Amino acid sequence: MPDDIKSSPRRLAITGMSCAGCVAMVETALRGVPGVAQASVNFAERTAQVSGDAATATLIQAVQQAGYDASELRDDDAEAERDAAEQAHYQRLVRNTIAAGTLAAPLMIAEMAGWLPALTSPAGRWFWIITGLLTLAVMIYSGGHFFTGAWRQFRHHNANMDTLIALGTGAAWSYSMLVALFPASVPTLAQHAYFEAAVMIIALINLGSALESRARGKASAAIARLLGLRPKTARIVEGDQERDVPIETLQVGALIRVRPGEKIPVDGEIVSGHSTVDESMLTGEPLPVAKQVGDSVTGGAMNKTGSFVFRAHRVGADTMLAQIIASVRQAQNSKPPIGRLADQVAAVFVPAVLIVAVLTALAWFNFGPEPRMSYMLVTALTVLIIACPCALGLATPISIMVGVGKAAEYGILIRDGEALQRVGQLTTVVLDKTGTVTTGRPTVTTVIARPGFSEDEIFGWAAGLEAGSEHPLAHAILDAARERGLALPAVEQFEAIAGHGVRGSVSGRALWVGNRRFLERQGIDVALLQVETERLAATGQTPIFVAVEGQAVGIVAVADPIKPDSVVAIHRLRELGLKVVLLTGDHAVTAQAIAAQAGIDQVHAEVLPTDKAGVIAALQAQGEVVGMVGDGINDAPALAQADVGLAMGGGTDIAIESAGMTLVRDSLHGVADAIALSRATVANIRQNLFGAFIYNTLGIPLAAGALYPMTGLLLNPMLAGAAMALSSFTVVSNANRLRGFRPAQPR
Repeated sequence: MPDDIKSSPRRLAITGMSCAGCVAMVETALRGVPGVAQASVNFAERTAQVSGDAATATLIQAVQQAGYDASELRDDDAEAERDAAEQAHYQRLVRNTIAAGTLAAPLMIAEMAGWLPALTSPAGRWFWIITGLLTLAVMIYSGGHFFTGAWRQFRHHNANMDTLIALGTGAAWSYSMLVALFPASVPTLAQHAYFEAAVMIIALINLGSALESRARGKASAAIARLLGLRPKTARIVEGDQERDVPIETLQVGALIRVRPGEKIPVDGEIVSGHSTVDESMLTGEPLPVAKQVGDSVTGGAMNKTGSFVFRAHRVGADTMLAQIIASVRQAQNSKPPIGRLADQVAAVFVPAVLIVAVLTALAWFNFGPEPRMSYMLVTALTVLIIACPCALGLATPISIMVGVGKAAEYGILIRDGEALQRVGQLTTVVLDKTGTVTTGRPTVTTVIARPGFSEDEIFGWAAGLEAGSEHPLAHAILDAARERGLALPAVEQFEAIAGHGVRGSVSGRALWVGNRRFLERQGIDVALLQVETERLAATGQTPIFVAVEGQAVGIVAVADPIKPDSVVAIHRLRELGLKVVLLTGDHAVTAQAIAAQAGIDQVHAEVLPTDKAGVIAALQAQGEVVGMVGDGINDAPALAQADVGLAMGGGTDIAIESAGMTLVRDSLHGVADAIALSRATVANIRQNLFGAFIYNTLGIPLAAGALYPMTGLLLNPMLAGAAMALSSFTVVSNANRLRGFRPAQPR
């Protein structure tokens, strides 16, 4: 595959977008490229994310043909360049505001004080002609980008916010210059110049854009913080020598020393030394974690007290931090269902406003009082200026950017905006037991042997068979066998039956190790062990049966303790109004005991991995909106079936790939945090959309003169410019309130 063709999502920096209507144009252009599977434009970030195998050069060409420009964001250096360009753009907007305001403010004050000469006097004509030329120079300097943007859109048969501003201010200046040059060409009552209005509108719009740009920078601070977690260099150990190298040159297998107060450069495993590590920026867990030989460490975490050497296991784009950054970026560029209406409205908004402005002008010219031309100009200008789709376009993506970034702070990785919206609508949360409610690190607690067999004999057979299994309970049995110093027998004809157990033969004797259902399906009677089974299960221990030659001969009991924070986290879920269900393949009595300890009412036990998705589907058929929380391969179908799948961060890759969210913190508190954050984010989006719709719904009729017949009042074009400028800033500021989100603590 050529270098410029990639199947992984690509990010493009888009320049030239001025309003929400531009989003639809760019997305349409990108989706029209052969090979593009999906394209999403983030107006708040001025980026596009494209999936498919189309060449990057073809994507950029398509954007350019739509009247915009694009460049690929390949790495963090490109991101830094884009951020620098955004900062330069902000500073340019500030300069534009100052330049336009410096001319507009004195003109406005003099106009209100009555100090300006009349247009019809000889001195007045020259004053207004010179003022018009000064105004033109300022409009070119401070507002030239509006006119060039409008012309570019006109050439591509499109219209956007630049079109509205250029038409409005251009019409005001042209009319004023006509009156200054040829005052007799218009009726006496219409002899009025609007130079100060044109330049003040440009000043206010530049000011609003500057404030919006500054606020957008705060909204995207999550990515900047995550990027800031990576050190630039790493100290590698080579024999007796140590040297600092750029982090980009690190290879898997390198030995790296981390000293107190340093950031861990990449992911790996400690081979010598010990320390405590602050992982709060990655997992949301506030307390430092003790690390020693054999423990894994994550790039970006801060080493606190000790010094250690670790072996690099994942570098570059494979590290957890790199994947977190990629996940956050992907989610920030996605759109939840609630935001699609705004995109549909914005796509036709500017043409609709142009039609309304023309109808307003015709109505005032034909039916308005004298001076009709002045009224016609003022009302049409005000309609063009006040009707800004920017707030509409920013309403959703800016909240998503802040919400997704905030989620990352709490160790919640969100795959897309739809998952962020949907998780707040959940009515039922289904929890896998092992590794989700419990620690996932079971230990052997009891070995029971029937008369005629020894515990070591039973245990040795079980461990010998389980040596070929990947099940967590198998690992617990093997660890305990090693601690006892037992020699594992050679196993022949080994076979693992998913969700049931294992079988094989040792020294010619047929063996079975597994759950009750497994043995009973083999025709093996376990009734003689019924009393022991019930006693173990009632205390939360999982009985694993051992059978030899068709006879049940003993039990190996394994207990998987509940995580220290599971009870409180489940209580939080219930406080949020959700039903909590335990779904496990474990023994029914054991599952009931774990559920009782954790505060869970509803239990589905002894469920095969292939049937877990069916339980989810049955709950959905009852009208429940279901979230599934799991960590294993056997949870993947259920995670995919659920309305929202939430994978525990310590789980398998396939479980994480099947889920809409990943909880890096590996705690059920992440589920409660995700739901609370989702509800706060969606509420924030609704506030933004309501404000944007109300602003335009009320603003356009007012600008057109709806109140004039009753009150004799018209909306001043400069007030319209101020309202338009502040509307986007208000939306962005409201979204930034999410940065102060804190999950409610359980009562």
